[in-house]
Amino acid sequence: MYTFLFGVVLLVVGYFTYGKFVERVFGVKEERQTPAYANADGIDYVPMNTKKNSLIQLLNIAGVGPIFGPIMGALYGPVAFLWIVLGAIFAGAVHDYLTGMISIRNRGAHLPELAGKFLGKFMKHLVNAFAILLLLLVGTVFVSAPAGLLYNLMNGWVAMGIIVAAIFIYYILATLLPIDKIIGRFYPIFGLLLIISALGVGGGMLFTGAPIPELSFANLHPDNIPIFPLLFLTISCGALSGFHATQTPIISRTTQSEKQGRKIFYGMMIAEGVIAMIWAAAGMALFNGPVGLNELLAAGGPAMIVSEASVLMLGAVGGTLAILGVIILPITSGDTAFRSARMIIADYFKLPQVKILSRLWIALPLFAVSIALTFVDFNILWRYFSWANQSTAVIALFVAAMYLFIAKKNYWIALVPGTFMLMATTTYILNAQIGFRLPMEVSLIGASVISIFLVALFFFAALKARKENIPLEVTAPDWDDALAGAATAASVPKE
Repeated sequence: MYTFLFGVVLLVVGYFTYGKFVERVFGVKEERQTPAYANADGIDYVPMNTKKNSLIQLLNIAGVGPIFGPIMGALYGPVAFLWIVLGAIFAGAVHDYLTGMISIRNRGAHLPELAGKFLGKFMKHLVNAFAILLLLLVGTVFVSAPAGLLYNLMNGWVAMGIIVAAIFIYYILATLLPIDKIIGRFYPIFGLLLIISALGVGGGMLFTGAPIPELSFANLHPDNIPIFPLLFLTISCGALSGFHATQTPIISRTTQSEKQGRKIFYGMMIAEGVIAMIWAAAGMALFNGPVGLNELLAAGGPAMIVSEASVLMLGAVGGTLAILGVIILPITSGDTAFRSARMIIADYFKLPQVKILSRLWIALPLFAVSIALTFVDFNILWRYFSWANQSTAVIALFVAAMYLFIAKKNYWIALVPGTFMLMATTTYILNAQIGFRLPMEVSLIGASVISIFLVALFFFAALKARKENIPLEVTAPDWDDALAGAATAASVPKE
């Protein structure tokens, strides 16, 4: 119990201390006009206030990752708390804040465009394809997961196909309509439901005195369970997630002032860390340890854990409301995943998005591919999603490190977690069944060599980029004519 509570306190303290430090390193410019005004188009560039943006950002980034991941991570025991807390403060929140703020400085650019600018044109094309793949996996996973929860909640009286179809119809509307029509109106309400449900489960555990295990030297290394690299990929969204780098530009295009960035980007990642702590604690405390938890996971996956824990802690009515809060999580990340995919493709091919037909012809093929992927085994999709997710985080952190290096600022805040996760993701893909299936010893050596080489290459490219004085910001006049054709004058009043 004390490890859990201390971890939550550390997350909050981290926001006010390290979060402030990262903000000072980056250097906000309150007077600088944000893309929400400079490139206002009434579709994706729409100014919204801090509270609304924060709740939307939380729902954008908090899919099933901060729930399903920590539940599966609970098999590792209390060491999972350690990664959630340290990962969220020093990696995840830094990742989200820097990608969000760098995007604001570059007219709301998505990760592929930023990678192309700061890591080279080849990386733009590579990351573009990688990001689309990740977003398709996210969208598909976040259709399957809530559909399964709804099916269980309704005891199967509605056909699974109908539930999936209804979610896809919602996704189409949320992807195509202006951001303030559905996302801007309903997400703040959904965000409150998410927070209330998580606090309900957490409060229930504290009130009933649930036996949340404490971290000790004895359980720091669980028997027969290798912590590295599996733990750092299993628990992703609650500690560090590259998916967030694909989502922050949505809010970078609606943020009114750079000063709001710490609350929106760093703060909401900390909030997600708290949610992850609650569900990791529930997984450890409520099901008779790793053995009972493993049996339930084998029987019904993380969705069954969510249902059992919610009803156990909050009763039938409260538990149902908590499950609904969890169902909303993936749905409200899946829709923005498809929206991000549409925006990335539009940016890549320089296609204006004011006309709905221009949005439609990009979106429909994405949905067609995602529907096909729903027939693939969920566990296989989740493994590929986990690796693609953390690999994207590595790219985003290296982009942030390059930006800070060129700006002659403290780039280590991004490079250190980026290098650590580079080692973890490379080791995993070399060793995993979905990868090269090499022995762990060989995988560790190979990952070390690859990581050292890529970090050396980073410094070589960074010194060259600093010498060439690559511009760190893009102002409104630099907005591409193909994308600016439909942009309105930047005269929208602040809320």
